[in-house]
Amino acid sequence: MSPPQPAPANDHQPGRYTIRLKGQLDDRWADWFDGLTLTRAANGETLLTGPVADQAALHGLLRKVRDLGLPLLSVVQVEPHRRRGRTATRRVITIT
Repeated sequence: MSPPQPAPANDHQPGRYTIRLKGQLDDRWADWFDGLTLTRAANGETLLTGPVADQAALHGLLRKVRDLGLPLLSVVQVEPHRRRGRTATRRVITIT
């Protein structure tokens, strides 16, 4: 099995991401995260999910996470296309 190939440089489609944080944010933070869906999990984590325009926008979101001081647990890019009814995950970065 070959490793995933990077997207072509001219691919300007926004990616869909899930950013997992340790700790919970209340609803007032949703606007600050550029319209991402904010979900509080029962295990004390917060998930930020939604489209991100490009890598610069992703880095901006990660700077905001850093500025909040909440531990970053993972960043997952989810492909917008579906295979056999399931969304395919492209990249997973787990921070421990």
